[in-house]
Amino acid sequence: MHRMQIKKCELGFEREALQKPFGFKGGSLSELWQTVCRITLDSRVWGMGTGVQSVLWSDTVTFHTHTQAGGNALMLAVTEYALQQLAGIDFSSPPEMIHSIADSVHSYARRITGRECLPRTFTLNALVCVDFALWQIWARQNGQDSFDAITRNFCPALREKQSSLGAVPLISYTTGEEEIKALLENGAFVLKIKIGSDPDGNNDPDAMLQWDAARLRKIHGMAKQYATPYTDCGHPVYYLDANGRYDTFGRLLRFLDQADSCGALDRILLLEEPFPEQNLQDIRSLPVHVAGDESAHCAADAVRLIEQYGYGAIALKPIAKTLSETLAIFSEAKKRGVPCFCADLTVPPLLLDWNMNVAARLAPLPGLKIGIIESNGPQNYSRWEQLLKMHPVPDAEWLRPEQGKFMLSPQFYSRCAPFSPAPCYERLL
Repeated sequence: MHRMQIKKCELGFEREALQKPFGFKGGSLSELWQTVCRITLDSRVWGMGTGVQSVLWSDTVTFHTHTQAGGNALMLAVTEYALQQLAGIDFSSPPEMIHSIADSVHSYARRITGRECLPRTFTLNALVCVDFALWQIWARQNGQDSFDAITRNFCPALREKQSSLGAVPLISYTTGEEEIKALLENGAFVLKIKIGSDPDGNNDPDAMLQWDAARLRKIHGMAKQYATPYTDCGHPVYYLDANGRYDTFGRLLRFLDQADSCGALDRILLLEEPFPEQNLQDIRSLPVHVAGDESAHCAADAVRLIEQYGYGAIALKPIAKTLSETLAIFSEAKKRGVPCFCADLTVPPLLLDWNMNVAARLAPLPGLKIGIIESNGPQNYSRWEQLLKMHPVPDAEWLRPEQGKFMLSPQFYSRCAPFSPAPCYERLL
């Protein structure tokens, strides 16, 4: 039997401006680069995948030691290198192909960034569009247009089917009170709040703690007035994302004490990535559920977070760490009874749909009555409406939340829109 080889790889990108500086991880960015690649087999079967580069999320050191354009150019070069590694090899399953090149691509990424300890998230972020294209090829080879085929063949445990997903907005350092109020008025019942600010620009951890505590106090003062049927407590709850900014266990406890003193502690659904991955600590004694994100690069990392450090949830990011790696991470978490949820990377509608196909098949988190998915693209992109028109099904009702929820129709499950051609993205190649 003829084994089909990868014959041709193409790559393009576009810079997308943000409405205002987007602050998190002690920094801020003003644009995100959208990547597109097309991979064609010698049988002329092809797949086209998209991605979003977030250098600040994936490696703060690379972000802060380069201009925004410089850091993005480095990540784009890693994507280009990955495509070069695939050229001429036999096509197999997407997970096999991604895993076969991951180490060499990461070595290249370390070399060009000059970062021997470069987080693997930087490389995985660069591989997202490649992985997406490989999954499109797999779907076309197998005559599939439904995401269920992926779960049947690669991750049978991913089997829930939610009828709706709570839309989780992002409250960054610069999100104003009027915007927060509007989100609550529109039905948001989980607020993702970025903590770990650097208010004076000098990395003072005590100033960070005080800023974070004051910020949570102010948001809680607004949100406690609202009611919702979708949480066990009957009020909006908080998903705090520290992005590894807390340096000691004691300092984190001081922050949580302040959260308790203002009445917000019981409303904290999750605390994500409190410590940097070079300084992970056992968190079993903390009074909140702790989730892993950046430090869960792969399935082995997720197992380590759960078994060694006591993490109680894992953030899944097929739009940041590849779907191939995400399926492996979820499988290991599921075996250990640890809940998962899908977080955003400020992605456009096409990648939101890709993320949503995983989120829709996850059980609700403890404390919630329905599933959730973070989506902060509408809050941050200047051209969100134009990006919606670039989606293969631009009028898809599931892409526009109503009263804080994405409604998932039977059409959403009967087909996977990201497997459809997206001609608006081809122009970037």
